[in-house]
Amino acid sequence: MNIFRNILQAIYDTGKVFMDEMKIVLTDSGVIIFFFVVPLLYPILYSWLYNNETARDIPTAVIDYCHTPMSRDYIRRMDATSGIDVKYHCNSLEEGKELMMQQKCHALVTIPSTFSADIIGGRQTTVGLYADMSGMLYYKATMTSLTDLNVDMWEKIQISKQHTNYTSRDEELSVHPLTFEAVPLFNPAGGYGSFLLPAVLMLIIQQTLLLGIGLSAGTIRENNRYGTLVPLLRHYTGSLRIVFGKALCYFMVYLLTSTYITMVVPNMFHFIQFASFASIMTILVPYVLACTFLGLTISSLIRYRENVILIIVFTSVPLLFLSGVSWPESSIHGSWKAVSALFPSTFGINAFIKLNSLGASLADVRYEFRALWIQTLFYFLISAFVYWRQIEVSIHTRSLNAYQRALRRRGKL
Repeated sequence: MNIFRNILQAIYDTGKVFMDEMKIVLTDSGVIIFFFVVPLLYPILYSWLYNNETARDIPTAVIDYCHTPMSRDYIRRMDATSGIDVKYHCNSLEEGKELMMQQKCHALVTIPSTFSADIIGGRQTTVGLYADMSGMLYYKATMTSLTDLNVDMWEKIQISKQHTNYTSRDEELSVHPLTFEAVPLFNPAGGYGSFLLPAVLMLIIQQTLLLGIGLSAGTIRENNRYGTLVPLLRHYTGSLRIVFGKALCYFMVYLLTSTYITMVVPNMFHFIQFASFASIMTILVPYVLACTFLGLTISSLIRYRENVILIIVFTSVPLLFLSGVSWPESSIHGSWKAVSALFPSTFGINAFIKLNSLGASLADVRYEFRALWIQTLFYFLISAFVYWRQIEVSIHTRSLNAYQRALRRRGKL
């Protein structure tokens, strides 16, 4: 009977911790922002910004030092490409630089004075491209368009210079015997949104969850009489009860939030979606649990509400790079790979991209799936130890303060 009574008491205490934590989640304005407002608006904002996928018609200035029909035809062809929009014709390089400084154009093309003479004489000529590197998409769009234009013009020039008895088709094959066609798999348009947004969405889940848990911990410390993480209440006497109660609260809230981020938002903006609901949920469950227990572990470091911003926010960009999405995993040093393995985002991002963007099956992401469950178990044990230690700190702090109050009363007597 005692064992049965203890089990019921443990369940009741866990439910009490759950209700207390849910009350903070639903009443604390800061936690509401991180748990509901940011996950609701940030994915929509990012997806809306990158919904065009590729940069087109980049405003470009041209400096034509040649002023011949051939150079003007080259400019006309350049303006007809999808990536370049010739907005300005300048007389000097300094004039073009001034336009770039004023952000009126994002690329500058210079045509040398010997352009036509070099082409007619069969010599190599050089067309200069100055791209605004404040945005990589400016450089990509202008460089790709200019390269395609140069290759096309080179083929036409080579064909026009041939004097043979062959047909035009034979001459074309002699100049261009091998046809090359680049097709970006799973991202035919080469879009920035389809490439990066899946990783950003998964990272938003982790970062906002860690921020919300940390903010809640700061709130608890500030509200507690002695500034401890664990309140001195009857229901907070076991570390497992505390961890399970808090984790259940965060898991319930964020499983819904994660479903919205990973399924509703991509569907709203028509991003690539290959994974089924069951496959995504299979990955989300261990991912949210691992992030939750990681947040509970980190919460012991939060002394004030503001601390969580300093600890968590700055890691967002490094974690995106360490995931191996925006920076090749093969170029990441082994020590940094070990650091990335500490964060659920590394495995969650790769699993989600493989499932949703590349059409992989659950069997293809078993490595990431196992890694997430290992992280879940590891951070659960760490968080249980952390809260066991925090209970000891609370008891010691209460005893120390009671002793000091007794000494002060005796001094007054």
